[in-house]
Amino acid sequence: MINVTKSYLPPMEEYTKYLEEIWKSHYLTNNGPLLKELDKKLREYLKVENLHIVNNGTSALQLALNALDITEGEVLTTPFSFAATTTSIMWERCKPVFVDIETDNFGMDISKIEEKITPNTKAIMAVYVFGYPSHLEELEQIAKKHNLKLIIDAAHAFGEFYKDKSIFSYGDITTCSFHATKVFHTVEGGACIVNCGEEVNHKLDMIKKFGFNYDDYEFVGINAKNSEFHAAMGLAVLPHIDEIIEARKKVSELYDELLENKLGRPKKVEGLKYNYAYYPIIFNNENELLETFDSLHEIDVYPRRYFYPSLNTLPYLDEYQECPVSEDISKRIACLPLDPYLEETDVKKICKVIRKTIKR
Repeated sequence: MINVTKSYLPPMEEYTKYLEEIWKSHYLTNNGPLLKELDKKLREYLKVENLHIVNNGTSALQLALNALDITEGEVLTTPFSFAATTTSIMWERCKPVFVDIETDNFGMDISKIEEKITPNTKAIMAVYVFGYPSHLEELEQIAKKHNLKLIIDAAHAFGEFYKDKSIFSYGDITTCSFHATKVFHTVEGGACIVNCGEEVNHKLDMIKKFGFNYDDYEFVGINAKNSEFHAAMGLAVLPHIDEIIEARKKVSELYDELLENKLGRPKKVEGLKYNYAYYPIIFNNENELLETFDSLHEIDVYPRRYFYPSLNTLPYLDEYQECPVSEDISKRIACLPLDPYLEETDVKKICKVIRKTIKR
């Protein structure tokens, strides 16, 4: 079976080396020595300062909202993302206001953002969909112009640089996911990178650990800490991250060669050092996608409909907000299998089925 992804596992002995340290120290969680070591190495690799490792990417979004005091009002966001982007806003008792997307890299349509701003708008939550940044400077300018906070969901963008600057350096707070399916992972995990000053940085640090430090209680907090076991996996994976990205790049380039632009693809971003997180393709219509899926399932290959459905159609929203571009693309887009283990023969087999199905 070939799934849409296969989690990278480091050599067993490299992981067990860190497990032995845990057994020696008896330190399992609460900002232990391995988590501190991973924190330091991630800051160095990503070239950021105020990084906070947390238990998952969804918690990272909720912490970002809370640390910026966005606990009511409206948050402008995208309808084209994983559901956590929308539900994190709702969980903080805010209202998601959807801005329809552009067709090249699936980010929010920059020309439609300001028309959605009202006196109740508190923040913008943008997404680097599939790791493709969109209108970074313009987003910061709009947020500053209207005195809004800018949160960037960069769950897919680990290790990327834009114009030689860390992709996590934009926005008031940028978040990332370290889930097992991501380019870099800690099995479960995520991070917040704070770019807007020490006050917010301190607050986020406190609220991720219940809001207190020993006997000093400052904020209403939650438990968003991560454990030594998760840190151990991160420490074992991180030394291999460049080879992981290179392997994913080779698979992506082979897809490019074999599919010969027969299906829609994201537009390349000038100045971006990409991490090859996903390989999305856009079919001509939903029927073509479904027929291709049926054909691939027959050979035990399982791509995924990322992202479907369009989030503005979620059943638990208070009201429907029309986003025709997102609704259209979400029905026609899918991500092909992509991982550092994928064999050339498997890629050729997948592409042969796709070419045959879309030709038919």
